[in-house]
Amino acid sequence: MPNRFDLWVSSLYGIVRAAGPFELGRLRRFAALVAGEVEILRGDDEPAFSARVAMFRRTAAIADLVSSVERCAKGMALVAIAAERALGLEPHPVQFMGARTLLLGQVAEMATGEGKSLTAAMTAALAALAGEAVHVITVNDYLADRDAERHRPLFAYLGVSVDCVMPGQPPARKRRAYRADVTYCTNKDVVFDHLRDRIATGSGRSLRRRLLQSMLGTSDAVEAVVPALRFAIVDEADSVLIDEARTPLIISRDGDAERMSVYAEAVAFASQLEEDVDWQTEGTDRRVVLTEEGRERLDGLTREAGTVWHSERMREFLVIQALSALHLYQLDQDYIVRDGKVQIVDEYTGRVLSDRSWERGLHQMIEAKEGVDISPERESIARMTYQRFFRRYERLAGMTGTAREVAGELWAVYGMRVVAIPTHRPVRRDDLGVAVFKDEVERLRAIVASTLARVERGQAVLIGTRSVQKSEAISRFLDEAGVAHVVLNARQDADEADVVASAGQAGRVTVATNMAGRGTDIVLADSVRAAGGLHVILTEFHDSARIDRQLIGRGARQGDPGTHEALVCLDDDLFRRYADTGVALLSRLPVSPARWPAWLAKWLRWLAQTHAQRLHARIRMHTLRQDFKLQQMMGFAGKGE
Repeated sequence: MPNRFDLWVSSLYGIVRAAGPFELGRLRRFAALVAGEVEILRGDDEPAFSARVAMFRRTAAIADLVSSVERCAKGMALVAIAAERALGLEPHPVQFMGARTLLLGQVAEMATGEGKSLTAAMTAALAALAGEAVHVITVNDYLADRDAERHRPLFAYLGVSVDCVMPGQPPARKRRAYRADVTYCTNKDVVFDHLRDRIATGSGRSLRRRLLQSMLGTSDAVEAVVPALRFAIVDEADSVLIDEARTPLIISRDGDAERMSVYAEAVAFASQLEEDVDWQTEGTDRRVVLTEEGRERLDGLTREAGTVWHSERMREFLVIQALSALHLYQLDQDYIVRDGKVQIVDEYTGRVLSDRSWERGLHQMIEAKEGVDISPERESIARMTYQRFFRRYERLAGMTGTAREVAGELWAVYGMRVVAIPTHRPVRRDDLGVAVFKDEVERLRAIVASTLARVERGQAVLIGTRSVQKSEAISRFLDEAGVAHVVLNARQDADEADVVASAGQAGRVTVATNMAGRGTDIVLADSVRAAGGLHVILTEFHDSARIDRQLIGRGARQGDPGTHEALVCLDDDLFRRYADTGVALLSRLPVSPARWPAWLAKWLRWLAQTHAQRLHARIRMHTLRQDFKLQQMMGFAGKGE
């Protein structure tokens, strides 16, 4: 595991190495070669084409495709013809450029609507023809199933098998799916299946026992569900490899049931402590710390409690967790309560993470806070970070609409360059600027006014928010103004893809958490296209500028027209948390306009997002270092993960 300085140097090198004009020139020449080969192949009848595919499959190897541009172009042309005949789709040159980038083990940054799904399918098909087992990994089950089914005719036409891993499948069914030439799955499924294999096949047994079995020629291991990790194509690579890399994936089992009552007691004790007197928060990551007064008061509160509270270290840990549950984790922002259960909301996608829970008793304390049944605490038996898992693939590639901001980290951690693929058609997206308001009411009025103006022009409107809470607040304001709209958030996510797909109809107003419907194209009605396209309103800036770009990218795709603007507020969490000095300075000014100038909003945004991204990068590096330390400790002790 490299040290912090090595990672910094590698990150800087990755930024410098991000593809420039010369790399794009090579990719354009590759796309021209493919186009020439396609014209030759179009004259083939079915038997002749099948013979070419069979010959290519017998002689091709993935190393040849990587090293030889001409050989790769011939193979890509075969796949392009198959796409035309089996899917009725004619791939664009930029898709050939993206596919070549993936084969080289790099990250292709392709704008929304540029056909990343087909690009991944063509790459997977070509690699499979060369004998490589490919995992196409995406962010949710819907997209994995949709893309596998959508491209099944392409794979079948080339004689390549394809399957999809879905939640709830028995191990035998998953084992069969992973042994297809191309397997579509989600990042969490493949990591958890790999971890279960580590437990079931003996990797978690002691070194002494494994050596003894090897000497005796015996083994009680079972066949792994996930075979060797050969080639992964990660869709939405920034989300999977960067955003979700802050938290390791953990397999756990029910812990000590006798401690169930302790969580409610911790919340009860914590609720009696006073902020800034007994406790306070420190740092931008808002760690809770007890003051000396708080420690003394806690000692008095717990004197008559059970034995677990007699340990100073344990009682402080429990109460700090309870204070975090009470004050740092917010309903309808960090989690929702549905069907009597606390369910975590992903801060980057706005989706419910129904199979996740916070560890070390935090989840149980939030349940106690919300008055729902307290679930048993989970005891970790295996864990792995995304960084460590994906580095195990022999070949790793990714694609996303937004990667340049994290080019350094992608190189430092995964050894992947970022290549920005040009758009197929010129971008016709108009930026209407940024407005920052002094309070929430002024911002809400501006959102309604802008929405009404755009609807009156015949445009469709997409309003992006950071949380369930904010999406519902905007919804109430629109209701009061008589604006018909649809809300899409973690509470209304059953028909996510359908809601997003219809967001381009005339007069349609959609209020959605920032990343809802990611992976689904918004198709514009002809009248909306003529009126100026989709209008996107950012109501808050995210911690990462990438997420803002992803939301903006929902409009003006494939040469369509579109507009976007940002209507933000000084009270937004991003500014308060990461640019508090700037906000405090503005608050002390004698004149406080309802709407601050745009340059000020841009300065605050830069200040806050730079601070936030540095913090998140440090957290990811800390998680990775801790994971390596744990791996080394377990290896020394003769244990697996």
